[in-house]
Amino acid sequence: MNSSIYLYHLFDVADEINLNLVEALWTSRNKIASRLRLEKVSPQSITFKDPPVLVELGSHELTLAGQEYLTEVKARIFDIGVVSLIFHLDVPEDITYTQYRDLAIALGALPKEDVREFIDGVTDTIKPACTKMRISEFDEDFVVYYFRDPLPDWDWAPLIMKEKASLSQETRDHALANRFSYGPDDVVYLTWDTALLYDKTGSMDLPDLLEFANAQFLELRYYDAALNRAIDQTYAEIDGASRPEGPGRLRTFRQLRRHLLEVMADMSVLTGNVDNALRVTEDIFNARVYSRYMYLLHTSVWRENINNKINVLQRCYSLLNSEILMHRFTQLGMVGIGLLAVIVILLLLIFLF
Repeated sequence: MNSSIYLYHLFDVADEINLNLVEALWTSRNKIASRLRLEKVSPQSITFKDPPVLVELGSHELTLAGQEYLTEVKARIFDIGVVSLIFHLDVPEDITYTQYRDLAIALGALPKEDVREFIDGVTDTIKPACTKMRISEFDEDFVVYYFRDPLPDWDWAPLIMKEKASLSQETRDHALANRFSYGPDDVVYLTWDTALLYDKTGSMDLPDLLEFANAQFLELRYYDAALNRAIDQTYAEIDGASRPEGPGRLRTFRQLRRHLLEVMADMSVLTGNVDNALRVTEDIFNARVYSRYMYLLHTSVWRENINNKINVLQRCYSLLNSEILMHRFTQLGMVGIGLLAVIVILLLLIFLF
């Protein structure tokens, strides 16, 4: 049985990453860096706005389910601010179903310190290429069970669900519901964090697309949380400025209005970059798989949440703008009244003297 497992850990590390500079930084250390290129798909069918960069991090021994596995580690760097760590291990040909399932469960519990060591090494190298660099609390992981031989007659639902316990028929059906096949020599089953794939050719096109979808999803999660923070900060500053002991109301409103304008502009650009990072046009099969996976991740719901929160900030901006304009008109009115009073006094003085 010819099988491999690919474990992906994705991290939000920056607003944007200059991939041309990443390539230069990596190759300056005499290390290999390459751009993503799908093998079986024409460039016109699936278009990457800025293809991510793949770098090699070497081979490392990992202890999983009581066994030592030589694991090839790579990192893929996305211009939208994501770094994906890829742990690739080849499965022994004589592995049993129980051993495979236990290995899958052990991979899901990979020690965080092992992962952190690799992500820190990558970010230290690419730091000059990053805009607003960070290691946020947001990360994603998913796994691909890849077979180049026809799938054995195993009970796949527990493996996909990473469960040792017995599963109901309803749960089994749900785990295997998202099935796609292009021809007799390939099939893929999808859940939101797992893909079971058989492809005789060994092509990595589908895993690469699923990884890209996860990178987009991760950034949507991050920007949704960033908008939550912006809304909370806006309400807090408005409330603080409205208190008698608070700072100057008008000055605070002007500063807040300027900040909101910057946040809305940044969010529009950054979320637009996520939306436009990948375009699937002519490749119907890969488009179906990609679209279904984005559906399983509920990306449309996250995108709608982001749009709603941007609208909230826009309404706050409009209210602040109205408040500032009203204050300005009030001041102009008071100046006008003052001028009118001066004119009346002058006329009275002229009349009297």
